[in-house]
Amino acid sequence: MLNTNILIQTVQDYINTNLNIDLHRLLLKKSPFSEVSMQEIVQQIKGKQVAQKKFPFLLQEGIIFPPQLNLEQSSSEKTAVYKSGLLKGKKFIDLTSGFGIDAYYLSQNFEEITLIEQNPDLIEIVEHNWGVLGKKATFINQKLEEFLDQNQEYYDVVYLDPARRDDQKNKVFLLEDLSPDILEIQEKLLSISKQVLIKLSPLIDLAYLVSILPGVFRIDIIALKNDVKEVVVFLSKEKAAEIICNGVNLESGENTFTFPFGAEENAHAEYSEPERFIYIPNNSILKAGVFNLIAERFDIKKFHPNTHFYTSNERKADFPGRILEMKVIDSKQIEKKGQFNIISKNYPLKPEEIKKKYQLKDGGNEYLIFTQSKKGKIILKSI
Repeated sequence: MLNTNILIQTVQDYINTNLNIDLHRLLLKKSPFSEVSMQEIVQQIKGKQVAQKKFPFLLQEGIIFPPQLNLEQSSSEKTAVYKSGLLKGKKFIDLTSGFGIDAYYLSQNFEEITLIEQNPDLIEIVEHNWGVLGKKATFINQKLEEFLDQNQEYYDVVYLDPARRDDQKNKVFLLEDLSPDILEIQEKLLSISKQVLIKLSPLIDLAYLVSILPGVFRIDIIALKNDVKEVVVFLSKEKAAEIICNGVNLESGENTFTFPFGAEENAHAEYSEPERFIYIPNNSILKAGVFNLIAERFDIKKFHPNTHFYTSNERKADFPGRILEMKVIDSKQIEKKGQFNIISKNYPLKPEEIKKKYQLKDGGNEYLIFTQSKKGKIILKSI
């Protein structure tokens, strides 16, 4: 049951005054308000803290936040905005609304919006917040499976973000382990829409996805500040001649890398010792596993089959990742107590061990890379 007393101005003032306080200590105190418990107050403080980084558009008067688990499971505003630019039509439905962040943005270019959510308290919060934001929709408190059994409508786009925790609250990512089971309902989903989007764990294997979902025509691997947050799979009833994949990195300036699924099988990489420029692909590309394709596409060379660093003498400015100008050095040339960004890949020592061994500090503008080429271990330093 939604407690709107949380919106009383004196309660909101108390929440805003305590935004930076230790929440565990605050929970031990008695609420100064008879209408609102301390647990409800802390829930709103936590919500505002999360919103500052994850969905700042909700930092306005009148918004109510759900429990922490719902906040954690919500998409970020940035990834939702990206997905919203891919869709348009008349009728949109989100079958697993949650806190409604994805639905709010993905439905921007649609006339009729429907949100399904089985948690009655959560859908009540979302309906309240959308009223505050001036956005209209039909809100239905029902289990997804029940809704699908009863539904007679046809939608331009169906979206769902299945729960990725089992009954013991452990994280799962295989389609048959999700709630709902995507394999059980995929045909029904495609019977009510020409396009279905499913948000999945960044741990999901792309080859597994393609092998088990016959309707896949597009896969987007979405990273935010080079941290892969989600894999979004697009389904259609019509079998695609080619599945298009996009390695996307938001908020870091790198380009999107687009390629057909399966292209890696026929791609070949040449190998070289480090040249003037060193290339580190963004993590959405590494997740896609297109290690040879990226070398072939940008005419750059790999260090080693198991080292996903690349090199060239000419700068490839449109490369989707970091580009560093570096040189090979001997370990004796490392400045003791120097400050560096340390990267270690396919190398015996981890960054923490390297820092300890060479008495180094984190940070600064210079880089040290510890890795291997085909000839053996190498150390690279920024020029």
